[in-house]
Amino acid sequence: MAIILEKGGDTHRINLEKSSGKPLMGEIVINLDWDKGGFFKSLFGNAIDLDLGCFYEMRDGKKTLIDGLQFSHGRGGNRHQVTRQGCYDKAPFIWHKGDVRDGGSGETIIVNPNGVSQIKRIIVYTFIYEGVAKWSETNAVVKVKVPGSEDVVVEMGQQSSNKRFCAIAQLDFGTDNSITVKKLVTFHDGHSDCDKVYGWGFNYSPGSKD
Repeated sequence: MAIILEKGGDTHRINLEKSSGKPLMGEIVINLDWDKGGFFKSLFGNAIDLDLGCFYEMRDGKKTLIDGLQFSHGRGGNRHQVTRQGCYDKAPFIWHKGDVRDGGSGETIIVNPNGVSQIKRIIVYTFIYEGVAKWSETNAVVKVKVPGSEDVVVEMGQQSSNKRFCAIAQLDFGTDNSITVKKLVTFHDGHSDCDKVYGWGFNYSPGSKD
């Protein structure tokens, strides 16, 4: 079974402590999967490639972005290093598993449950790096997976927006050791435009993954 957030603004709260009161064991997984278009689209170079990213804010006020543009050109690292790809063992306790261009099971961000008390919020987003925005063909789905709890699913649905950036979900980390997942699915012209809506407060310059 899974909890499906159907409308924008719908929320679901996850308790990170089991009934025994023991701390959560295992990774918190945020996965973006989508319809890549099948064999023939891959063969002729028309496969849809989405990129998963997140904005995060820590309780000490630190905030930044993690996505394929941020950790391209050798600026990333493994889960134990603090790089633009994040870090699992140390703050921010959030790590992006890497840019996936050949489909597979999509892209994934993992969160260390030992660090959730230091995280205030995460906004999960996706963007189309190249090509025309054809969201209706992606059938994109974000799943938030917490060990011992039902998956929380946010489906983009058959969207017709021509904008290439979408804020999909917000995760608010409570001081009561909980996560509240909220469906957003709002479309924007890019990182900067989304920033204006959600108040991240960054300055941007053009980036490339190649």
